Amino acid sequence: MADGLLAGGGLGSQAMTPQPERTGWAVEEEPAPLEKALFQDEDSCSDCSNHDKPGSSLPSFVPEGKTHFPEIFQTSQLLFYERFRAYQDYILADCKASEVREFTAEFLEKVLEPSGWRAVWHTNVFEVLVEVTDVDFAALKAVVRLADPYLCESQVSSFTLECMNELFDLKEHRLPLQELWVVFDDSGIFDQTALAIEHVRFFYQNIWRSWDEEEEDEYDYFVRCVEPRLRLYVFGYQKNSDIQAKGIRPNGQKVMHVVSSTMVTGLLRSLLRDRLCQEPCKEETEIQFHSDPLSAINACYEGDTVIVCPGHYMVHGTFSIADSIELEGYGLPDDIVIEKRGKGDTFVDCTGVDIKISGIKFIQHDAVEGILIIHRGKTTLENCVLQCETTGVTVRTSAEFLMKNSDLYGAKGAGIEIYPGSKCTLIDNEIHHCKEGILIKDFLDEHYDIPKISMVNNVIHNNEGYGVVLVKPTIFSDLQENVQDETEEDRALKTPTSEEAGTAERVDLEELIQCATGKRELYARSSLSEQVEGNCEIVNELVAASTQKGQMKKKRLSELGITQADDNLMSQEMFVSIVGNQFKWNGKGSFGTFLF
Repeated sequence: MADGLLAGGGLGSQAMTPQPERTGWAVEEEPAPLEKALFQDEDSCSDCSNHDKPGSSLPSFVPEGKTHFPEIFQTSQLLFYERFRAYQDYILADCKASEVREFTAEFLEKVLEPSGWRAVWHTNVFEVLVEVTDVDFAALKAVVRLADPYLCESQVSSFTLECMNELFDLKEHRLPLQELWVVFDDSGIFDQTALAIEHVRFFYQNIWRSWDEEEEDEYDYFVRCVEPRLRLYVFGYQKNSDIQAKGIRPNGQKVMHVVSSTMVTGLLRSLLRDRLCQEPCKEETEIQFHSDPLSAINACYEGDTVIVCPGHYMVHGTFSIADSIELEGYGLPDDIVIEKRGKGDTFVDCTGVDIKISGIKFIQHDAVEGILIIHRGKTTLENCVLQCETTGVTVRTSAEFLMKNSDLYGAKGAGIEIYPGSKCTLIDNEIHHCKEGILIKDFLDEHYDIPKISMVNNVIHNNEGYGVVLVKPTIFSDLQENVQDETEEDRALKTPTSEEAGTAERVDLEELIQCATGKRELYARSSLSEQVEGNCEIVNELVAASTQKGQMKKKRLSELGITQADDNLMSQEMFVSIVGNQFKWNGKGSFGTFLF
């Protein structure tokens, strides 16, 4: 089992998710990714000191301020799909909530070294070096003794050796595995021990809930709880972009940047005819030539244009686009390929007010974050191909994304992640062979609107999970019941009979859905039944979420003594167009909901 875990790539790598705060302990600097054949990275950080050590494939670090302590295995930051695979394939499988501890213990018995390793017992008050003499797998605890020589750092000066011995006696020398950080050993023997403890620690800090065992025990715990909560943990991570826009060039001119590995007369003649001299200009346009697209992007100011000629370009950095520029391929996307090598963050990072990208194929490898992130402003992607590695496109809160005639595939997460308060328009695209096609994040938070989404004539197919997924809180159901009760009270006051109220509600909902889709005729065409079914599922769910949020907002305003001016549901965030989309061969169906 242990060999299979490492060989399968199920464990370990760089950060995609935020870590819970650990007082005075967790890595203050960005950790280095795992090395060797599985996780190679040349840009490791200075606090990790095992760059060329044989045997171990894990990095190490010395916590800041703990210079007398030995190096510790760095395991706290793993990719989402690595955690996902570890819990699904090796630890929890198809267990019920009541079986979680039993399954976890069985996993640890197969991979954990039962003795012979040292660890730092970390609490919010002190850190002390211990030696592990045995493991109580059923209790998820290690039997330990104080290491010799005694090594302890504490925020309280009264923690003497005598006090520590008394504490160990009270605990019968048994400590929770999740509180232990394994001391680094370059032989590689304890790699799996360190990784296994990390998974236990992460699970009980971020996924397990004290009430889980009280729920009905008929469902698959991983599917019902672990997967959506793990996704939430990843989706909740928002990396703020610090890219600064340059603004207009000091002389006020706009520049055309031409990218080509080699420039020949025929290509130059075609560029002049087709692109550089299309219209007579009042002033001479400056043209700058570049051999790679990254240098061209970095040289841009507001309003510049980058034209990428046919070729296969290898880049090792992030396209950080903070100004309103146009990046376009001169030819077909398959002829203009930009491929990113080496671990790093986003491939294309957009914060500009109005960015346009067209006619290019992007290929991502060894990624930590998605292939394209729109932090703010509007980004238009047209006639492009996105070959993803982790997630695909992420549309952050308040950002706007328009994608047309493009092909996106290969994401190990969602092809497109849509955050609350954003605007996303998808027209005539293919989204396929991802974990999920499109993920819509709806927190029903009073501070954020649900995203405004238009999906027209897209083909969403061959995704492992759902074509479209809506992520929303578990309290959604409870809130929905409250909203329904309140709505019934309102209807009782406004209508003479409950029967008439129910009829009116059904009619309004049908009209609302049809208006939202903008395609009434779809409901009458039986030949498009599968297409209509998928579109209606999405519209119904978005309308329900929006209606519920409107009622919740109304209730909050009412409690504050504020009367809402416009109570029309159509004034809420429902003006979306979801029509003509085809959902084919998605593993779990066209639409699904994850509760967290």
